[in-house]
Amino acid sequence: MDLLAKYGAKSLVGRAYTFAAEAHKDTKRASGDPYFTHCKAVAGTVAEWGLDETSVAAALLHDVVEDTSFTLDDVGREFGPEVRSLVEGLTKLKNLPHATAGITKESGDESENLRKFIVSFAEDIRVLLVKLADRLHNMRTLASLPLERRRTFAWETLELYGPLAYRLGMQKLSGELEDLAFPHVLPKEYEELEKLVKEPYEERLAYAHALVPKVETLLKTHSIPVVSTDARAKRHYSLYKKLLRHDKDLGKIYDLVAVRVIVPSVEACYAALGVIHQEWPPFSGRFKDYIARPKSNGYRSLHTAVFCVDRKVTEFQIRTPEMHAEAELGIAAHWAYQQARNQKNANVWSGIRDKQELRWVEQLRNWQGTFTDPGEFQEAVKTDFFRDRVYALTPENDIIDLPADATPVDFAYHIHSDIGDQCTGARVNGKMVPLDTPLRSGDIVEIVTQKGKKPSKDWLRFVKTSLAKKQIRSVLNAPRNSAIRRLVNNPPPEDGSGHRGIPRRNKK
Repeated sequence: MDLLAKYGAKSLVGRAYTFAAEAHKDTKRASGDPYFTHCKAVAGTVAEWGLDETSVAAALLHDVVEDTSFTLDDVGREFGPEVRSLVEGLTKLKNLPHATAGITKESGDESENLRKFIVSFAEDIRVLLVKLADRLHNMRTLASLPLERRRTFAWETLELYGPLAYRLGMQKLSGELEDLAFPHVLPKEYEELEKLVKEPYEERLAYAHALVPKVETLLKTHSIPVVSTDARAKRHYSLYKKLLRHDKDLGKIYDLVAVRVIVPSVEACYAALGVIHQEWPPFSGRFKDYIARPKSNGYRSLHTAVFCVDRKVTEFQIRTPEMHAEAELGIAAHWAYQQARNQKNANVWSGIRDKQELRWVEQLRNWQGTFTDPGEFQEAVKTDFFRDRVYALTPENDIIDLPADATPVDFAYHIHSDIGDQCTGARVNGKMVPLDTPLRSGDIVEIVTQKGKKPSKDWLRFVKTSLAKKQIRSVLNAPRNSAIRRLVNNPPPEDGSGHRGIPRRNKK
């Protein structure tokens, strides 16, 4: 993107462009390219996402303080307090990587860097969005780095940045980051996957492309307007994870290629679904209504699989243009929408930070104080916030966002610690199940409690969330902790020997 042509040389972005180009003029990247090419690429991505000029300017300047002689005060004098604040947040993240992957080190300093990271993007989500654009360009140009550094970058991306993008609803970005990291983290597995899916993928893609005009004609025949229709291939890393769950049986993967249908309204989504089901019988158990019940990251769409032409099982995704933009860009789409309405920058984050799909940001900031041990904190962040998710429901249809394989006990503690402590049983979809049953997305969970009940030590064997484990241990250790507190607060009188109530062994 030509930023000067888009914004003008005298705009905030234009001035930041000139400033950053001059600041980095003598610096090269590992590839030998001028360093400023990286700054331009990051800013171009931020602009494509539809963020404001302040964000684009901060993207151009994101490495100035770290890599040149200019200071934050210099940035503030030239571009104002808002740009300074974003650049400061991004500068604090420069030492983040080794702390975030959660796979090698667990020092206090690294834990503190992770805490700073959380505080920075909880205050202003643009810090995280620019950081994600920065990571995307670094991953796209990873080949010039030494092998070990490439692997470290890839691990960080797979374990933190990809999941973060997904939690922000930026599914396209999340998928690209994971695919870019996959061959560096698991090279053998990547090669095996390439060989396994090459022919089936090419066959299914050709089949899907041939299907597109048939689908458009079918819908138009029933007076359903179609905005666009295309065929989409499942991303490599997502496919790899799915194959692991299905014992590497490609025959069990029905969405290797999916047909995506964009229609103008929610009503048209359901109408299109009805026509497709009328034309081709649905595959049992494969329909998911993410419009009525969106994912916790805001994703909305209808998903169905049908026995299509030649009885081949084919997945369809049906959504509106707005839903599609949100699925591609997530929170950035909301930000761009607010910008289009000419709202002041200061109001944009406050206007969207309370959206249901962003409550985890505030929850994460509040929750970080629960864990004081650095290693425990990092593992809890990785497990409870950044791993694969399941979306279970309360009987009142509230969505409970949990890590994969979470159990009814995790569900109970997520609602309230007292409900978790007093849990005696659980109904999932109306049937009583063991408390160690892994929950699946869409399950309706009802917790049975008994007043005065205490958690079982056996629960620690199967619960998945760090918060559940911590609460269970806290309750189980309560009698001992209470005894210690009583001893500290009310010490026994001295026995005359300088010892408080501790019997001395008689000398022989």
